[in-house]
Amino acid sequence: MLRLKPGHVDVGGVRLGNHLLLAAGILGTTGASLARVLASGAGGVVTKSIGPAPSDGHPGPCVVVLDDGLLNAMGLPNPSSDFVDEITSLKGKPVIVSIFGGTPGEFSEVAAWFADIAAGFELNLSCPHAEGYGAALGSDPEMVEACTRAVTRLGLPTWVKLTPNVADIASCGLAAEKGGAHAVVAINTLKAMRISTGLRMPVLGNRYGGLSGRAIFPVAVRCVYDLYEACSIPVIGCGGVSSADDVLEMMMAGASAVEIGTAVLDDPLVFREISEHLYGTGGEDAASLVGCAHE
Repeated sequence: MLRLKPGHVDVGGVRLGNHLLLAAGILGTTGASLARVLASGAGGVVTKSIGPAPSDGHPGPCVVVLDDGLLNAMGLPNPSSDFVDEITSLKGKPVIVSIFGGTPGEFSEVAAWFADIAAGFELNLSCPHAEGYGAALGSDPEMVEACTRAVTRLGLPTWVKLTPNVADIASCGLAAEKGGAHAVVAINTLKAMRISTGLRMPVLGNRYGGLSGRAIFPVAVRCVYDLYEACSIPVIGCGGVSSADDVLEMMMAGASAVEIGTAVLDDPLVFREISEHLYGTGGEDAASLVGCAHE
């Protein structure tokens, strides 16, 4: 199998240990869990999304395990500004703080709390199940640009996580780039739901939620491909990645790095195992691989 050269990489203004990152929302709720993921082979980590006010999220059930993925409707539960103390010990590490807000001003406010700690920010403009947040803003290119600009003014690397639940994801990527984003991340979960035939009601407390895992991998590859064609800033792939070959496919579509989320639930050591198959002495330079499917 094709292998890559091991070593540090610079993506979207952030220096990473390798091309693999922990995606937001998975094991990102404590400083200890983030540190463990870094120690297990991840080149960087993205925290749970943090917003302007503490929230308990949606009522349960919040997570349903499917044969080919995961359905969740957490509702962006978070401790808000109290999370600053939680990750202070990780200053200097490749920790990307995921943030959300209902307005550009709220995005700026939340980002400012972490300006002395974070290696960069990931703007959650893509969560499909939090009213007034996430995809509610991220489906409007003008709002994407405004929220991005509000955070990039702080001078730290800013990534924008985009929703696939739009007619044209490229227009949202271009809006993020216009707002000064250093990279775009594609994708967040797909809006979805399941119904219990026994109970005759939706299985999630919020009725609908977001689908992640292997089922959405082809959608994520297509979105990465489209964004690479449209944007001049790096694209970070996310969605259903669970193997070294998935990483290579994402890179060929145009991803400069890849985030892994749902696969961690099946295998907490997935970063180490993927790295063992992905990297090797004499491996190919990743730069020659990124976007090669477009040639």
